[in-house]
Amino acid sequence: MARRFVNELSEQETLDEVFRAADKQLRANRQGGKYILMKLADRTGTLTGMYWNVDERIFDSFERGDFVRCQGRIQLYNGNLQAILTDIAKVDVSQVDIADFDRFDASAADALEVKLRSILAGLTNVHLRRLGETFLADDDFLARLKIAPAAVSNHHAYPGGLLQHTVDLMEMAQAISPKYPQVDFELVVMGAFLHDLGKIEELSSAGESTYTDRGQLIGHIVIGVQMLAEKLQVLEVSVGEPVPDNLRWQLEHLILSHHGKLDYGSPKVPMSLEAIALHHLDNMDAKLTAVTSVIEADVSGDSNWTNYNSAMGRKFWKS
Repeated sequence: MARRFVNELSEQETLDEVFRAADKQLRANRQGGKYILMKLADRTGTLTGMYWNVDERIFDSFERGDFVRCQGRIQLYNGNLQAILTDIAKVDVSQVDIADFDRFDASAADALEVKLRSILAGLTNVHLRRLGETFLADDDFLARLKIAPAAVSNHHAYPGGLLQHTVDLMEMAQAISPKYPQVDFELVVMGAFLHDLGKIEELSSAGESTYTDRGQLIGHIVIGVQMLAEKLQVLEVSVGEPVPDNLRWQLEHLILSHHGKLDYGSPKVPMSLEAIALHHLDNMDAKLTAVTSVIEADVSGDSNWTNYNSAMGRKFWKS
């Protein structure tokens, strides 16, 4: 029987399919009974799974990242599909087709790498161009960048999503640069390249994205500043002179302020034209991509409007 992928499932459908257990949590309901809350994944997306009235034996029978056969039924809850499970069993990796679960598009990543190299090589500021070359000369860094997600959820939350988001921002900065001659858009382009690189360490790209211990403890903004410092040191040894302090401070500020507000996790608010530009470009790309995903995944019967999205506090016009 042909596989039913996450994006093909519908309300009231009987479920009997293998997924990757991207996440699992053992929780207690109000009556003290236990249930498993899961995130089930394949190459087309993720689905919330609920398994009621379980014990630790069932919870411990598989681990995050394992393949599991899930039986149950699909229902609609708060505008989203979820699986109510009646049975779950671990499946050996030899019994699945890994291609059904691999969301990484190698050819797309290779094409994005070509764009990235071209943009960085075209910078006229010699210090910025050399910095870009230093990052790209690190084969391990580049390999990890190409498979890294940009988030656990919301926007670009898939292997290769970080590189897509990064290159998109760099191209957006180039596109608007003629309109604002007072802004140093080479700095903005480099800031777009640097701003989320800490997510390579913050998020795990093995299977479905999750936070690493370092990511939970430190976060991608601080990790990104640390990564920049490491590469600036390598560059100084390579060329025999440091990047000017003023330029280094501006690059650090771009990373530290790109979330825009202290409430959103930025240690500093944007205090330069370049930092303001980067924050708004980043926010626009993230928001538009996230809403596009909501619209594409919507299961509402209304052809004009999505179901109410509680995370964003509104419905969306499907236009």
